[in-house]
Order: sequence, then C-alpha cells, then structure tokens
Amino acid sequence: MSEPRTNDRIRANEVRLVGPSGEQVGVVKLEMALRLAQEADLDLVEVSPNSRPPVAKIMDYGKFKYEAAQKAKEARRNQANTVLKEVRFRLKIDEHDYDTKLKRAISFLESGDKVKAMIQFRGREQSRPEMGLKLLQKFAEDVVDYGSAENRPKLDGRNMVMIVAPVKNKSEAKAEQNARRTQQKEAARAAKHADHEAPSTPDVADQAESKEN
Repeated sequence: MSEPRTNDRIRANEVRLVGPSGEQVGVVKLEMALRLAQEADLDLVEVSPNSRPPVAKIMDYGKFKYEAAQKAKEARRNQANTVLKEVRFRLKIDEHDYDTKLKRAISFLESGDKVKAMIQFRGREQSRPEMGLKLLQKFAEDVVDYGSAENRPKLDGRNMVMIVAPVKNKSEAKAEQNARRTQQKEAARAAKHADHEAPSTPDVADQAESKEN
C-alpha cells in the first residue's frame, strides 16, 4: 500500500480540510491548509485522494505512521496466533451432545480461536442438506455473543462447514483471562483474611466448663 501524499507533495488546488482534533474545517485552498498545518507545527496529510476535492487532515504524520505500523504488527500477530478449532456434529444429534459441543465451541471462541463447525452426513442424510443448514444456523445463533459466522454454511463433499470467528482476538481474550485470574486471587485472599479476622466462638463444651468453674 503506497503512503499518502503529505504537505508539498499534495497536488490538488483545494482540499476538504479536517483539523487536528477531527473538526471539519471545510473546503479551502491548498495554500491555506498548508499554512494552518505549519502554524500548528503538524503535517497536512491527504487521507482520501479520490474524493472531490480530496480530503486532507492536519496531523502528526510521524506518530500516525508509527501507530499504524503497531496496529498492523498486532493484527499480524493475532492472525498468526489464531488457531482453527474443529467441532463436529451429527445431523441427528441429541440435545445433551449438542450442548457439550456448544460449550466446547464457546470455550474456543472465548480463547480467541476460530471454530470450524462441521456436520458429517451419512448415507441418505446427504439428500437432506436443509437439515444441516438449519442446525448450523442454530449453532451460529447460540454462539452469537462469542463469535460471528464468516460464511454461510456450505457443502464440502459429504460435509457441511461453517467458520465462526471470535468476537475478541487472542490478545484481548488473554488480557480478560488474566484479569479474571487476578480478581479470583484477590477474592480468595480477601476471604482468607476475613476468616483470620473473625472472632472465634466458644463451643458448647467450653461454655459448660466455664459455668462449672
């Protein structure tokens, strides 16, 4: 992807200018836009060259490039860490078995992994693809809080397949898991501390012995 034109490299006579805080300045001559950017000690960056007139924004271009590079790096890392987990269904699956597979799929999605939901057709079941479609659509609805289907269910030989992508990527899922563990440890520590602080209550035998004395 080519870098956007900046400052004196912008060729348009006028631009639709966006200020450093995102405010809409309006259509102005290029000379004025360059002067405003210079006065703010920032750059003028052509962010939408195909618009008429092109859209230019006043910003710190060096910082913008750095942040864009960091986001791209994070996206590549998340993509590399994402694992495609597989959950297989039978067309005539019972409710208990379905719930077990559903919980497993949700666990994968919560960990930031994609799920490949697959129905294996056997014998005459191949003549009932609409039943497989209905089952996978139900599955997509049941995991909607954790992931979204990347594609409509499609036939692949004797199987019907649908890929579900997690709502949260690997790094977000890991951060949430770490936060949960920290909360659990703090709660356990607080409960333990409360047990130590609680006054001991004498039992019945102790009370009786005290009266006799």
